[in-house]
Amino acid sequence: MKILLVYPEIPSTFFSFKSALKFVSKKAASPPLGLITVAAMLPEEWNKKLIDINVTPLKNADLLWADYVFLSGMNIQKKSFMRVLTRCNQLGVKVVAGGPMVTTEHKNFPGVDHFILNEAEKTLPIFLDDLKTGHTKHVYSSNEFPDISLTPTPLWGLLDLNKYAVMNLQYSRGCPFNCDFCSITMLNGRLPRTKSQEQLIKEFDALYAHGWRGEIFIVDDNFIGNKQKLKTETLPAMIDWLTERNYPFNFGTEASINLADDPELMNLMVKAGFESVFVVIETPNPESLAECGKVQNLKRDMVDSVKEMQRHGLIVSGGFIVGFDNDSSSIFDRQINFIQKSGIVTAMVGLLNAPAGTRLFDRLDSEKRLLNTLSGDNMDGSMNFIPKMSYQKLVRGYKKILETIYSQKSFYERIKTFLEEYHLSSVKPKKLRPSEIKAFLRSIFILGLIDKGRKYYWKLFMYSLFNCPKKLPLAIKMLIYGFHFRQCVATV
Repeated sequence: MKILLVYPEIPSTFFSFKSALKFVSKKAASPPLGLITVAAMLPEEWNKKLIDINVTPLKNADLLWADYVFLSGMNIQKKSFMRVLTRCNQLGVKVVAGGPMVTTEHKNFPGVDHFILNEAEKTLPIFLDDLKTGHTKHVYSSNEFPDISLTPTPLWGLLDLNKYAVMNLQYSRGCPFNCDFCSITMLNGRLPRTKSQEQLIKEFDALYAHGWRGEIFIVDDNFIGNKQKLKTETLPAMIDWLTERNYPFNFGTEASINLADDPELMNLMVKAGFESVFVVIETPNPESLAECGKVQNLKRDMVDSVKEMQRHGLIVSGGFIVGFDNDSSSIFDRQINFIQKSGIVTAMVGLLNAPAGTRLFDRLDSEKRLLNTLSGDNMDGSMNFIPKMSYQKLVRGYKKILETIYSQKSFYERIKTFLEEYHLSSVKPKKLRPSEIKAFLRSIFILGLIDKGRKYYWKLFMYSLFNCPKKLPLAIKMLIYGFHFRQCVATV
C-alpha cells in the first residue's frame, strides 16, 4: 500500500503564530502529531508519505501516487479539508478520514470513503483487518477508550523538523472536569489515561535522535489530570533524562488552574523543563463559570492563582470567553481588567460556541437557539447559536477587548506586569539558540525601526535591560507574539 497522509492548512489565527514565524524562519508553529501517530499504527511495510500543506504545497501528482489518502484536521481547518477532499474525489483517489472534527460531524463530509472515528487505537485496526479481506465499511467507530500506553512512537521521520517552531508530544488523554461547552470529555473521557514513563522517554529519545533541540508542547487537554503519577513517576523520570543530556528540550503544556494549589507539582514541572502553561480562565464572572460547570475556577482569586504560577517560574497564557448567558454589558471591561491585572501576556479571547455533541450544544438545541456549525476560528467573531445579549452588542464588546489588550500601550504594560511577577528558573541557565538570536535581530529591524509602535519596543527593551536583564530575551519574544496578535486583531 502507498499511503499519503495530508494535513490541511491552518489559516492565520491566534495559535497559528503565522506573523511571528517569519522572525524565526519557520513555516509552521507545530507538526501534525495525530497523523504521524496514525502512520506508526499502519503496517511497517507500507510506503508512507506526509504532506503538511502548512509547509509544503499539495500537488496532484502526490495524490495520484497514493492508494489511499489519510486526511485529518480540526474545525479551523475545515475549508482546506474540503478542498483536499474535493481534489481527491475529482482524481478518483480514495480517502480515509479521522480526527476530532469528523468524529463529531462525519455526516457533513460526503466524499469520504472510510471514516475512522474516535480514537484510532480502537477503530483503525478493525479497518485494516477489513481491508485485508476486501470487506471494508464506510464508518468505523467505538465507545471504548483505549489504553494509550500501547500507542506507538510517532514517525518523526515523515517530517522535516526544520520547518517547525515547536514539536508536539502527547502524555495523556481525558480531563477530570466537565465544562459544558468542551468536547474533550465526549471525545476522550473524564478519566485521564496516561502513557508510561518508559514510553514517554522513548519518544524523547526518538525526537533527540532525529536532531530536535528546543521547545516541545505537550498537547494534553489537562496535563495534571493524574497529579500523583506525575509527581512520583513521570516528572522525576523527565528530570533525570534532561539532566543527563544538559536540557536539550524545554516544555509547555495545558493545565487547569488548580495547578496553582500544588507548589510541589509546580516545582517539579519547572525542574523538568516546563516554562509555560496554558490555563483556561474563561471569565472573571462567577455566574458564568457556574453556568458552564467550570467548578475548578470558582471560589478562588484567579488573579492570585495566575501570579502564584508565575512566581514559581511558569509563564501563564490564558483562554477567555465572552457570550455566556449570564454575561452582562460589564463583562467586557471586567475581562480587560482581569487580563491586564494578571499579567497574562498571551490572552486568547473568543466568543462562546457550542461544539456538536457537548452538553451546551444539546441545551441550546432544546432551546431552539442553534444556528450553523461552528467555524473553529476563535477570533473570527462568529457564533453558532443565538446569544442572550444581542449579537451586535456582543461583537462590539468583543472587539473592544481585543483592541484594548493588544493595543501597544496595554500590551507593553501587561508584559511589564508579568516581568515584575515572574520568577526566572535557575534550574538550567538558558543559552540563546541561533533561531532566537535571528529573531532578536529581526525584531530590532521590524519592531524597533519600522513598526509604528516602536517606542514601546524600546521602552520595554530598556526597562528589561536595566531592571531584569536575564528576562530580556523573554520580553523580546513576547513583543514578537504581540506583533502577530495585532495582525489577527486587525482582521476581526
